[in-house]
Parts: sequence; C-alpha cells; structure tokens
Amino acid sequence: MGRNSFKSPIKSSRDQKKSRFNPFAFIEQKLDISALIGESVPVKFVLPLLYASFLAMVYIWSNYKAENTIRKIDRIQQEVEDLRADVTTLEAEYMYASKQSEVAKKIQPLGIVEIEEPPQKIILEK
Repeated sequence: MGRNSFKSPIKSSRDQKKSRFNPFAFIEQKLDISALIGESVPVKFVLPLLYASFLAMVYIWSNYKAENTIRKIDRIQQEVEDLRADVTTLEAEYMYASKQSEVAKKIQPLGIVEIEEPPQKIILEK
C-alpha cells in the first residue's frame, strides 16, 4: 500500500518544545496533589470553577457589606431618636424657664421687681 502524502504525521508531545508556561504542570511537579484531585487536573473545568468561586466571593462580600450597612443604619436611627428626645426635653425646659413668672422669680434675688403697670408711650411734638 502507498504512503499517506496528504496528512503530515502527528508529532508526539515529547518532540514539541514548550513555548508557554503551564501553571498546572508546574503545580503538579512541585506539589503532590494527585491524592486530592486524582491523576490530572481537568483543565476544561478550571475556568468555570474560578468564575463560580469569584461569584461566590462577590456574593459573600455583598452580603457582608449589606449587613454592616443595616447595622450602621439601625445604630444611627437609635442615636437620632435619642437626640430627638433630648431636643424635646430641652425645648420644654426652655419654654417653662422663659415664662414671665419664672423670669420674675429668677431676678427677684437681684432686687429687680416686676412692674405692675404697662409702659407708657412718650410722644414728642415738634
């Protein structure tokens, strides 16, 4: 029979020179992980697994940030309620202290008395 002149013979992987760095081959050479994952790493599953793990990390981070934000909002709302209660109390005390009778009681020790008759208007004629 004749030789196949259409197809070139396939070279074995040992004959080809390595032109690129293969991280999986490096890991297999340096670490003995064959007990964990078997004899070889299924390369076609690496990118989907990395993508899924990246999405899981983003999901976990997002939940963590959301929970922190909710806690912060609750803490600030509690502070606002406390401040609102303080303001209401201070306004009530100020309104009570600014009454004419209360002011008169406070200035009585200074010798100032409350006038009983209304003030008079002074009209100057030209």
